[in-house]
Formats: sequence, structure tokens, C-alpha cells
Amino acid sequence: MSTPSIVDSHCHLDFDSLSEELPEVVSRAVEAGVTRMVTICTRLRNAPQVQAIAEAHAPVFWAGGTHPMSVAEEPMATLDELEALAQHPKFVGIGETGLDYHYTADSKDVQQESLRLHIEAARRTRLPLIIHARDADDDMARILTEEHANGAFTCVMHCFSSSAALAKAALDLDFYLSMSGITAFPKSQELRDIFAAAPLDRILVETDSPYLAPPPHRGKRNEPAFTAHTARRAAETFGLDYADFAARTTENFDRLFWKAAHG
Repeated sequence: MSTPSIVDSHCHLDFDSLSEELPEVVSRAVEAGVTRMVTICTRLRNAPQVQAIAEAHAPVFWAGGTHPMSVAEEPMATLDELEALAQHPKFVGIGETGLDYHYTADSKDVQQESLRLHIEAARRTRLPLIIHARDADDDMARILTEEHANGAFTCVMHCFSSSAALAKAALDLDFYLSMSGITAFPKSQELRDIFAAAPLDRILVETDSPYLAPPPHRGKRNEPAFTAHTARRAAETFGLDYADFAARTTENFDRLFWKAAHG
């Protein structure tokens, strides 16, 4: 019986612990049924290295933006810069961008400015926005809702682990929620309940590797192959068998990340 295909919608293959053995990491992913993965550039000066990873490995696509935790120390992205990156055939999303007030609340004004700029880039390129949100639920819901009213764009709330209120705000805008290894942790029932209440056609899965490895690898380095562990647990949350859940979330990925779609 063949292994169901699934997609890792968010990983960081340029981070040292993964980049040192990329061919093996990619081949383990494919063996586990992870037929595509999106590697995320979090500082635009690293775009050439991240692009090269996507060019060297057929299953790998890439996205780029300035991570909110590094906005204060990086040059502000420009629309021209992001639109130029979007010309690359394997560049499939804008970000990750967003708001993080957990460690970096002191830069919240510049984070908000950067977020709005990335949203405009997503509008112009028609590529999905990739959002990182931590301890900033009210501002995040407000800015996404305001900006969407100014002109539609598509979006995924990556590694979603925020409140039910932010989930509702995102889903009301037809955005997607992505399940990371956190959703497979034993103590994450409240988070699983938020996902279980969401429409299945708005769900993606990801690793955010090398971080947040799901059980049975918790506490170790994460890698795209482990998407399958998160997705098996996620299938239970939705009362589906793994093959059905893999197929449905893959359809969702193809709809949102249209440049990386099969066919």
C-alpha cells in the first residue's frame, strides 16, 4: 500500500542543523510521504541561499519576508524587493511576517509597519501571506481585518497556537490555520478543540522545523519527515483516517499556495 502524500507548508531548511544534511533531510521527507515542502526565508539578505535550496531540490519551494522578531535589526523590506522575489518560479508566499510581543514587544510599531507592507506585497503578487503571531492577538486581528477591508488577500496563520478569538477572526476572513507539532502535544487539548471547530477546508499542516518536533521526537530536532506524525494526530482531531486527512489538507495547500500546486 502506498504512503499517502502530504505537504510540509512551513519549514526552515537553511537553518544550520538542517542545511548541513539537506539531501538526506529531503529524501527522508519524501520517504515519509512529504512530497512537497515550503522553506521560509526569515531575513531577506538570506534570500539567495534559500532560493538555491529550492532550486537544488525538486520537492522544495520557498517563501520570504522579514520575521517580526528580527524587524528591528534588519532593513525594512520594500515592495520592489518582495515583488522581485515573487518572480522566481518556486517562490510561493510572502513572509513569514506578523507580530510577536512575547520577547520583542519594544519593536511593535515597526513590526506593524512591516506587517502592513508585507500585506500590500501579498495583494500585489496574489501570493499568500504567511503570518507569525504570538502574544499579539488583539492587534493581529485588528490589522488583518482592517487591511482585508482595504483590499483582499489570502493568508495562512502559520503554527497557529493563539486564542479561539484570533482563530475566528482569521477564519471570518477566509484565511487558513496551520497545525504544527504543538497540536500533537498531550497538553494541547484546548488548541486541538480550536482546530476541531474550524472548517476542514481551511486547515494546513507544517513542521516549523527545526523547531517544535511532535511526539515521538519531542525535544529533538524537527524535520519535514515528521509532518506525518503531526498529521496522524491531527486526523484524529477531525475524526478522519490519515489518508483522507492527508488528501484534504493537500487540496487546501494547492488552493492557497497555487504556485506550488500539483498539475
